[in-house]
Amino acid sequence: MVEEVISPTKSNTERAVRGLVGVSTPRRLSEIGEGSEERIHLPIVEFARVLGGGVVPGSIVLVGGDPGIGKSTLLLQTALEMAKKGTVLYVSGEESEGQIKMRAVRLLQGNNQAGVDLPDDLLLVTETDLERILAHVSNTKPRLLIVDSIQTTTLPELDSSAGSISQLRESASRLRELAKSTNISVFLIGHVTKEGTLAGPRVLEHIVDTVLYLEGERFQSYRLLRSVKNRFGATSEVGVFEMREGGLIEVSNPSESFLAGRLVNAPGSAIAVTMEGTRPLLVEIQGLTSATSFGNPRRTPNGVDFNRLLLITAVLTRRIRLGLAEQDVFVNVVGGLRVSEPAADLAIAASIASSSRDLPVRADTVLIGEIGLSGELRSVGHMQARLKEAANIGFKKAVVPGRLRQDEPWPKALEVKEAHSLRQALEMILKSA
Repeated sequence: MVEEVISPTKSNTERAVRGLVGVSTPRRLSEIGEGSEERIHLPIVEFARVLGGGVVPGSIVLVGGDPGIGKSTLLLQTALEMAKKGTVLYVSGEESEGQIKMRAVRLLQGNNQAGVDLPDDLLLVTETDLERILAHVSNTKPRLLIVDSIQTTTLPELDSSAGSISQLRESASRLRELAKSTNISVFLIGHVTKEGTLAGPRVLEHIVDTVLYLEGERFQSYRLLRSVKNRFGATSEVGVFEMREGGLIEVSNPSESFLAGRLVNAPGSAIAVTMEGTRPLLVEIQGLTSATSFGNPRRTPNGVDFNRLLLITAVLTRRIRLGLAEQDVFVNVVGGLRVSEPAADLAIAASIASSSRDLPVRADTVLIGEIGLSGELRSVGHMQARLKEAANIGFKKAVVPGRLRQDEPWPKALEVKEAHSLRQALEMILKSA
């Protein structure tokens, strides 16, 4: 329960004109001109990909993620790049100006830039009062405004504390009106709850144009910037970064990075091709089975859904007669990634079966397919894009679900084998090894 103080209602003469265009007037759709899709070029290619091709003038973008994952670092890198083309105002309610400058210098030094040359058009201010922030925007007229974070901003006319629902809703609404009326691009950093969702019961997600999540394990170097809402581009798009001394560095070929260092022809290892937005990624899935020391065998996933692992082990036990009733099963996705789509089912099942039977899966084979409860293999989307990515990385074979229609031929660089059931697929995979 959150207390919210309601101020007396103003009369029509006292009420200030609010809204995106002032006084509203209904117009015919045919009379309205089409808005331009001109975007501001962003040198950080992976960030631009997730945004849909660049920064849209007048858009408001919310970036969320766990504490210490790299949100402030990513947006400070963006501010340093964008300040070369126009004025950028960076507003911080959590750090001092000295701390931000130290991080900026460290980022530039980490990128091996000769002589740290800070851009003159990057302006810093530490402020939490939104009225003063808007006054600074009016005075400096920036091209880009970054607020770190939205949970620290307050409006003096509201009696509730910073971070409350009323403060969040009103602050985000004011900043949205600012973006739409002045064509200034606004980036907001948002805190997340312990469940991993943005704080403020989804109030912010409905107000902003784009919602991005920065994901990854704090002790892993890779970070995924995922789009979950985008009015100016594709949703579920993903950019891949690696955390280094120079900040978040783009990973142009993430599949090779995720597969680097794997042990070739080792039992319990299989390669899946998963889709992150419009990008196919090849990831290594490791499975391990060992005799349980307790009455109830454990199922321990890392990077895959727990219920999905239970489903796959049940199908292996019931349909394939694999003796997992007295075996602990561990599944791990290498690189700290999280794989949620069903296309990785076949690779998960193959890694478990490979470990249980101590037979390796061929190192040059990728596995794609969803597993049903009857043990059948079901087709998944974007099959051509997945196979082309596997061929580009250097894989020679692929095991996929059988096709109902022979519309498009398989890529010639791959030897593609079709299987209609999990049993048939495992016979191909483990026999070929």
